[in-house]
Amino acid sequence: MSNPNDSLPLFIEQLRESPFFGPLSEKSLAFLETQAKQTRYQASATIFWEGEPSQGLYWLQSGTLKAVKYSTSGREQILHLIQPGRTFNEVGAFTTMPNPASIVALVPAQVWHIPGDAIRKLIRQDPTFAQLIIDVLSERLRHSVTLVEDLSLRPVINRLSRLILDEADGDTLQRPSWYTQNELAARLGTVADVIHRSLRKLEIDSLIEVERQQIRIINRDELEKLAA
Repeated sequence: MSNPNDSLPLFIEQLRESPFFGPLSEKSLAFLETQAKQTRYQASATIFWEGEPSQGLYWLQSGTLKAVKYSTSGREQILHLIQPGRTFNEVGAFTTMPNPASIVALVPAQVWHIPGDAIRKLIRQDPTFAQLIIDVLSERLRHSVTLVEDLSLRPVINRLSRLILDEADGDTLQRPSWYTQNELAARLGTVADVIHRSLRKLEIDSLIEVERQQIRIINRDELEKLAA
């Protein structure tokens, strides 16, 4: 549900601290201030669907989102998670082609939208912004290539080991209420039963310890060997 832009000044201050928007001139930030609109979403709400015309650039102020593709049978493949301070749908900065994936809120979220026309105007006015978007798109492409390689060539238990290592804070991976085995499966291109067996195997081998809301790394060296 849309809300008045009563938090617009905070939004602009956060943009100044953002590595994506921070390098922009004050003039460019002032232009964004006139264009940005905030929407709040409840958990499980869809920000936009795959196949819809791209509407522009989005920036996540709070919450966690997932970029996901659905098969005709309804199976999910999570492409990546979106955390606060990150942009998404950068393709909307350049084109009105259909969205390549759906974006869904995992928890209540506040999202800012900047229309595609405004983004393209800013690109023409401020080449720095164009370079920032190109850098982000390049990183997205690298991530997509790595994802395809992992899904094609690496067993699930190896992919799971890499995910645990990448996302752990120290030796602990926190698991919020939404971080279920179904969500893990959707990220790794498999099903929940395979994730359950893989986690159990890593536990039996004393590489990790699985608790209700966290996964603890017990043997990092061996887990890294498996993830390599």
